[in-house]
Amino acid sequence: MNGDQTITVIEPPSGWLNINVRELWDHRELVYFLVWREIKVRYKQTALGAAWAIMQPLFTMVIFSLFFGRLAKMPSDGAPYPIFVLVALLPWTFFSNGISQAANSLVNSANLVGKIYFPRLAVPIGSVLAALVDFGVAFSLVGIALVLYRVPLTWNLLILPVFILLALTLALGVGFWLAALNVEYRDIRYIVPFMTQLWMFATPIAYPSSLLSDKWRLVYGLNPMVGVIEGFRWALLGSGDPGPTIAISAAMAVVLLVSGAFYFRRLEQDFADLI
Repeated sequence: MNGDQTITVIEPPSGWLNINVRELWDHRELVYFLVWREIKVRYKQTALGAAWAIMQPLFTMVIFSLFFGRLAKMPSDGAPYPIFVLVALLPWTFFSNGISQAANSLVNSANLVGKIYFPRLAVPIGSVLAALVDFGVAFSLVGIALVLYRVPLTWNLLILPVFILLALTLALGVGFWLAALNVEYRDIRYIVPFMTQLWMFATPIAYPSSLLSDKWRLVYGLNPMVGVIEGFRWALLGSGDPGPTIAISAAMAVVLLVSGAFYFRRLEQDFADLI
């Protein structure tokens, strides 16, 4: 070789403890592109476009209000049952859509993953952030409902971004696990819809967690979505006391995020071959 020539070998980092946050930040424009691509593909050639982000929680609220509110007479901690359910459905819809899209994100981006190197964590992150855009659109529905039902706002509303961040943390953590597992085991795509259905009924969406005793509510908080839902209701409706439950749910969300990122990076070097 000539003295002026050098060879640069680019290899994906390996190992359990190698999460390069700086590298992700350097590729933030790629994340933005992936978010934009996800949104464009989702609403391409649709008649209603982004209105689907509103219709999904709206129609679910109507069904829950009819069967659980009117027929089953489910309590709602003093709030009107429709808005009691709606406030819970918004973060749940974001979470379920986010993990579903993240689970298939690497497989759907096989051409991109197999051709060039970039931090693969950007792919599921882009899918989850795209679901966060839908959440922002659907949140207008809550504002309308609060006005229609004349629900007074309190200072608790200032803490709402913390619970949104908690939902985002949880969606990313579960999304990392599912995205990596789906590359290795393709039947994950069939498990995710079934898993989200069971998870929804194990989360206090159609019913309040106040039905449980204080001791069991702490155990119930091991489901990290419990803290998210209770936090949203406390911030927007002023109902419940999510203190201890929030702490447990937040700890579980952080554990899922960190462990999911570590597991994802552990398998990342084999993604191109497996896909």
